[in-house]
Amino acid sequence: MLAEMFPRAHARYRCLPVLGPYLEGLIVWLRSQGYPRLPIRLRVRAAKGLDAQFRRDGVSKIEELSAQELLVYAPASSQDDIYRSALVLSLVRYFGAQGALAPQRPTPALELSASYRSHLEKVRGLSRSTLNHYAATVRELLAYLRDSGDEQLDDCLRSLDGGVIEGFLELKAQRLSRESLQHTVSHVRSFLRFLAARGLAAAGLDSAIDTPRVYRGERLPRALSWETVRTFVRAIDRSTAMGRRDYAMFLLIVTYGLRTCEVVSVTLDDIAWRDGRVRVPRPKVRSPLEVPLTPEVGAAILSYLRGGRPALPLREVFLRVRAPAGTLKPTAVTEAFQGWVRRAGLPIPFQGPHCLRHSLAIHLLRKGAALKSIGGLLGHRSVESTSGLSPAPRRGPEGCPLDLPGIAHEEARR
Repeated sequence: MLAEMFPRAHARYRCLPVLGPYLEGLIVWLRSQGYPRLPIRLRVRAAKGLDAQFRRDGVSKIEELSAQELLVYAPASSQDDIYRSALVLSLVRYFGAQGALAPQRPTPALELSASYRSHLEKVRGLSRSTLNHYAATVRELLAYLRDSGDEQLDDCLRSLDGGVIEGFLELKAQRLSRESLQHTVSHVRSFLRFLAARGLAAAGLDSAIDTPRVYRGERLPRALSWETVRTFVRAIDRSTAMGRRDYAMFLLIVTYGLRTCEVVSVTLDDIAWRDGRVRVPRPKVRSPLEVPLTPEVGAAILSYLRGGRPALPLREVFLRVRAPAGTLKPTAVTEAFQGWVRRAGLPIPFQGPHCLRHSLAIHLLRKGAALKSIGGLLGHRSVESTSGLSPAPRRGPEGCPLDLPGIAHEEARR
């Protein structure tokens, strides 16, 4: 494969002391992940400089490094050297898939983070997505404590006070809204209680943190007019594989009010074609949602499965179109939403597809659906969460059945 990529220079790359023995396998793996020829060649061309850096640092085998140590060889900003950055990331994924990298060396911060994550999972029973948010805040806090002084972690925690915590929150507040900062404060308070319970930090620090005030109705509802929603869905180009995938994803959102994490979690086994039902995993509330498979949603999914989904041995319905091949993350749905909004030139002020979920709720409410029915569809635990979507919703009869809107059906009637 290396000789095919570089007919004249393959021997030069194969003779690299550190990376030479791995390049053939790396190229085969990159091809299996769907990378085109040119990106692979550009990565291999960056191997000469990276190999020289390895030799200067005394690295003789990649397996001697952990993933974190290997990532150090990537530029601080990927734009400084995009090909070297891409090569390092590909090496991390390639060796990580084989389990060939050295385990990460334990540090006090890593051990504390792992202990706290285990506590959240086993004692508090938080979902995986919530665990990730809590863990990310804790990592940032521990990094902030490490950078703020030369003391050991135990000493930093014992000397922790309200001023240090406020400094961390002020730093976070520079790029977060008050609503997001509320979540961060909640994460920090939970971690401080965990530390106090184990005698690692002073007790009572959690109650010394102020929470930003957020008032109900202070912002305009995050909902679009139903005409704007229809225009957005119509603007998706279904002549490409990516367009067919995105059309099916957003049709699921505007029909059933799904979250992005729920859309990417739908598998082929969740669709009962003969029964006309869809079982949607809901990681946030840990209870699946079963809804009727509308004709337009079924047709959109079928069109994507037949003419756009990569032939990979994966059960998730929606897969990546670009390399590397694999499943989608919730952030990919957000990026797709932003891309189609830009292409359509729609005046949508929201950055994520969550507004489509709110728009569906308002649309159903105006059609006379009950708040309890709408909340059940959206996966809300309380009617209060549902009623908060609009400052003054027009209430329909409480016994009104839920009528799922069909975008394509409505377009046919127009």
